[in-house]
Amino acid sequence: MKNIFILLFCTTFIVSCKEEKSGTVYKESSGKINHLSVIIDNQLWNGEVGDSIRNKFAAPVDGLPQEEPLFTIKQYAPNLFEGFMTNSRNILVVLKKENNAFELKENEFAQPQNVAHISGGSVSEIIKLLETHSQEIIKKFKKTEIAENQKRIAKSLLNDTKIKTKFKASLKLPSAYRYIIEEEKFFWIRKELTSGNASLLIYEVPLSTIQKDSNTMTNIIQMRDSIGQKHIQGTLPNTFMVTEAAYSPYFFYTILDGKKTYETKGTWELKNDFMAGPFINYAIKDEKNNRYLIIEGFCYNPSQSKRDLMHELESIIKSIKLL
Repeated sequence: MKNIFILLFCTTFIVSCKEEKSGTVYKESSGKINHLSVIIDNQLWNGEVGDSIRNKFAAPVDGLPQEEPLFTIKQYAPNLFEGFMTNSRNILVVLKKENNAFELKENEFAQPQNVAHISGGSVSEIIKLLETHSQEIIKKFKKTEIAENQKRIAKSLLNDTKIKTKFKASLKLPSAYRYIIEEEKFFWIRKELTSGNASLLIYEVPLSTIQKDSNTMTNIIQMRDSIGQKHIQGTLPNTFMVTEAAYSPYFFYTILDGKKTYETKGTWELKNDFMAGPFINYAIKDEKNNRYLIIEGFCYNPSQSKRDLMHELESIIKSIKLL
């Protein structure tokens, strides 16, 4: 027994030493969702390089009724980059150096964390590297933010047994949400806010509802408008939710839970009324059950930011698992 204890102690000690030598950091990253720390010299930040960073990382989010940045950026001079600032979940380090270089590191100072390093010998070389790698960096940052939001949501979950029973799917929703409507093929789940609300719709339609051709987006808009007219009605007579016709929705192809999925982002309005807001709709092709499973998030939060609300809804939807 004594020999076993000594062996376990030595093994633990060796592993600990290896981890210490490899630079493993155990502190947890911090920061608000969709925030980005940019480490860059003040002169570069106030010039063309800063403009390039802002154009890419603070570009307007698709599908919101008012312009809101992709990331909320905080800039720090390189000599201030120490202590709590190294805990940030997403960091972009841009330096003027002799050699051009790009590197995207995970968990460099904390975890989970992404640190993108860009350096160049001149302003034009730095901008060229930003042009080349910005989409890769943004994709990585966004993936981490979805995972972080899902981690926070998982701390207190709404019971999804009803969803499993009715739709053969599981979904991780925060406990702040409540079931508003429960019908055979349609659920409306909502969270109340001080100035509005955030909602999720779950329903299914036959595969023939969405045709795979040039009219795919039209099919999806017609589908969601018919659902809105039937289920999402206002307090005044003949008022119901429709896709806002003044702005063409953004349309993407993606994968959710290994299934082919159509993603549509846009704005909704209440017909014959003045309410409006953003929506994100996912149509998951579920050939096993001969259906499209539709999960849509939308919010009503007048005169308030909507970016992080929609990000929460997107994070919830991306937790979907078909059973």
